[in-house]
Amino acid sequence: MTEYFGGKLNRLERTLPAGLLVDAAWMTRNGYSTSLRTQYVAAGWLVQPTRGTFKRPLGTLTWQNAVVSLQTLLGYPLTVGGRTALELQGFAHYLRADGSTVVHLHGVDAPPGWLFKLPLAERFVFHNSGVLFTSDPVTSDPVTADGGQRLREHGGVTADLLKAGAFKSLREGEWSLVVSSPERALLELLDELPNDESFHQVDMLVEGLRNLSPGRLQRLLEDCRSVKVKRLLFWFAERHNHAWLARLDRSRVDLGKGKRMLVKGGKLDRTYLITVPEDLSAPV
Repeated sequence: MTEYFGGKLNRLERTLPAGLLVDAAWMTRNGYSTSLRTQYVAAGWLVQPTRGTFKRPLGTLTWQNAVVSLQTLLGYPLTVGGRTALELQGFAHYLRADGSTVVHLHGVDAPPGWLFKLPLAERFVFHNSGVLFTSDPVTSDPVTADGGQRLREHGGVTADLLKAGAFKSLREGEWSLVVSSPERALLELLDELPNDESFHQVDMLVEGLRNLSPGRLQRLLEDCRSVKVKRLLFWFAERHNHAWLARLDRSRVDLGKGKRMLVKGGKLDRTYLITVPEDLSAPV
């Protein structure tokens, strides 16, 4: 029994890297019964950041490690997107700093409820990517027996999962996060206008996005369901006269019909039939 107990513990140290966490279902799939994990917790070999989750006492629990755990060990098809993805790729100085830290996660299926109960300073917000894009989101290949080594080598991401540039594997310390490319993250951010993002902050951001990939944007725009987002993308790009705009084929993008009131009391843009803030209505 001692050999069995110790052998299981040694295997757990190999398959559950320090700093990452798993849930009860993962423990059961990997042969750790309720009674066995109760013993591990009592002995201090495992800790529970919140009910139903387990991690080794080594390594600090961060929001990045929580997301890496979801994307790799637990196999959730979630990506870091929107404002968070842009911040991670160096655009934080264009976006608001209101004293709160929100981590935007995108996917078709919501993350487990325990994610929102973790003792972290950051707050997670989930967005259903199926509402914004037609194509399925990136999917994960869950890590099993050789998890620790494989995570270190590949970050839990294979090349075919990066969707022709719509996503990126971004190094965060020892691990890699799957995040939206700047092009996709921008469309995700535009989807938050006008209720949850500021026109003026987004305007400053878009001004600095001079090196976006027109090919990647074209594919994303054709896949995008939101008329509002597509019209805003073209409007902001024209406002800042970006070179990549000329390489987009607008005829292949469905911009819908009719007006969209985005700003109460704003000025109607006659080209894209959207109301925008009066002080942003003229090209820069």
